[in-house]
Amino acid sequence: MATQDFLVELGTEELPPKALKTLSNAFTQGITKGLADAGIQHGAVEAFAAPRRLAVRIRDLADAQPDKSVEKRGPAVKAAFDDGGNPTRALTGFATSLGVTPDQLDTMETDKGAWLVYRTVEQGKPTIELLPQLIEQSLAALPIPKRMRWGAYRTEFVRPVHWLVLLFGNKVIDDTVMGLKAGNQTRGHRFHCPMELIVPTPADYEVVLREEGHVIANFEERRDVIRAGVTAIAQSEGNGQAVIDDDLLDEVTALNEWPVPLLGRFEDRFLDVPAEALISSMKEHQKYFHVVDGTGQMLPLFITVANLESRDPAQVIAGNEKVIRPRLSDAAFFYDTDRKARLEDRIERLKPIVFQEKLGSIYDKSVRVAALASKIAAAIGSDPALAERAAMLAKTDLVTEMVLEFTDLQGIMGQYYAANDGEPADVASALNEQYMPRFAGDDLPTTLTGCAVAIADRLDSLVGLFGIKQPPSGTRDPFGLRRASLGVLRIIIERELPLDLQTCCEWAAANFDNLSEQDTATTVVDYMLERFRAHYDEQGIGAEVYLAVHARRPTRPLDFDRRVKAVEAFRQMPEAQALAAANKRVSNILTKQGGDSIGEAVDSALLQDAAEKALAEQVAGQADKVVPLFEQGDYGSALSSLASLREPVDNFFDQVMVMADDEAIRNNRLALLNRLRNLFLRVADISLLPTAS
Repeated sequence: MATQDFLVELGTEELPPKALKTLSNAFTQGITKGLADAGIQHGAVEAFAAPRRLAVRIRDLADAQPDKSVEKRGPAVKAAFDDGGNPTRALTGFATSLGVTPDQLDTMETDKGAWLVYRTVEQGKPTIELLPQLIEQSLAALPIPKRMRWGAYRTEFVRPVHWLVLLFGNKVIDDTVMGLKAGNQTRGHRFHCPMELIVPTPADYEVVLREEGHVIANFEERRDVIRAGVTAIAQSEGNGQAVIDDDLLDEVTALNEWPVPLLGRFEDRFLDVPAEALISSMKEHQKYFHVVDGTGQMLPLFITVANLESRDPAQVIAGNEKVIRPRLSDAAFFYDTDRKARLEDRIERLKPIVFQEKLGSIYDKSVRVAALASKIAAAIGSDPALAERAAMLAKTDLVTEMVLEFTDLQGIMGQYYAANDGEPADVASALNEQYMPRFAGDDLPTTLTGCAVAIADRLDSLVGLFGIKQPPSGTRDPFGLRRASLGVLRIIIERELPLDLQTCCEWAAANFDNLSEQDTATTVVDYMLERFRAHYDEQGIGAEVYLAVHARRPTRPLDFDRRVKAVEAFRQMPEAQALAAANKRVSNILTKQGGDSIGEAVDSALLQDAAEKALAEQVAGQADKVVPLFEQGDYGSALSSLASLREPVDNFFDQVMVMADDEAIRNNRLALLNRLRNLFLRVADISLLPTAS
């Protein structure tokens, strides 16, 4: 089958920069999926994405679908002909539906007799006939939250579309997509080359754009050019190092077709403003990269990326310096103004700010969090007074001029202002650390005071919102309670804090007087323990391990985590499957015979068979050995030791009849099994682990 390279390019107005990569990936995946569904073979697939274009090139695309053998079974031979050998209505109807005569049908022998069958070869459709619809479908499926119309057109897209290239080899596919007639003409840079350019073949696409059109069409190549240029221009300033945030780099790449990095400067006096405020001004509003020295200290430099090669770069730089100066001046003014008032003087200003209608104001929340943080601090060996002070000040930076202007600086500015007010170092740090972790994989609080406030703030929200019956539902989670739960779990586990969720949630619930949910604390704890499932799934730990531990409902996250790690290690041992199966069998037996009413006191005088005596001896010995380990939380060593019970357990079930006729002997054996099972239950219900088939 012949093959040709294929190219599709959709030209548009400037596409949303933060969505460009997503749109490009989805467009490419949609086309390749369509080809796969159609059974059309092809080679390498290359995506191109620039501010005014989405394009895909497919190498060695087959010119048609492969021919397909078709076989349709008709009536049985017995039903196809009457006694005179003439075709029945069943046969003629089948043949007519296919547009053939009965004599064109074959006979197929099967175990159930002979059947008439129609066999043919369905010729594959030419690829060029399928591509336009396939592209339309891919464009229609793009993840565009809100589509727009323009002019008098009924076409809808994320931005107005202006041109379309459809090339199969060196031939234009004569069709229409999104109301655009396909051609072989693309367009160059809006300023350097505001004209149409001929693309002779798909292989020439990016070469024509680069050499004639001043456009680097490949997103990855353009990003590499920007990274290298920004790095080099920073290094040209002695020991300068550009700080390149990947998200910002992607956004700048999506804004430029012909990127040219330029170095600008600002006044040294602005360095007195916290670096985070300067970076926010430059990064969020102007898309500038900032520069630091070898020690990480900010330099009065920034790097902008122009979308053209100016004949007078100094004018472009001067324009950017002129734009950034008032923004930095605003930041400096806000910083100076905010420091004239202490944070504690702003506490009263939190009273009019509503946290949640039924849960009161931000001030009310601060009072509750302060009380809870004090108790948590005492439980983890920190200073309750510092935690209470930090919690009362925690939200005060929300009413500062700086945070009102740069909302992403909440907490960060609180730390600076607290330090300026002479607050203790732990209190100042906690004002920033209360928001940690802000996202998955983010840093955790480094101080115990910060841990106490961060946990208290999240638990107050969880207990309060669950208590008024407003938990997350489906994809709706306006207060970020799922993220809050995972944050609490991470802090407790990774900082190894001896906290019990049940106790902490009960402390939190005691601070409210209007909760309508029955036993809110338990409901919240159950919700948080469920979050462990996804937490361990991300670590590659199977759901059955989580479920085995969850069945015991340990409410101390650090203890829960240690159990999970121990069970995961135990699951890898050769004895694990057999012991899991034995525990499942024991559980079933005990459930049928009375469950919790069965004790675990074993009378050695009633032991008869050698196998049960051996098991009783081993269980008693293991109990003496592992119970202290359980009490120390050394679950890994305990389970490793219990693995030695596999052989005596197997021998017991092979050689001993548990349900003996003698009631005393039967109950004694049930007590032995109950004692065995209870040893494992000190860690988890390992009967929920996979068993040997």
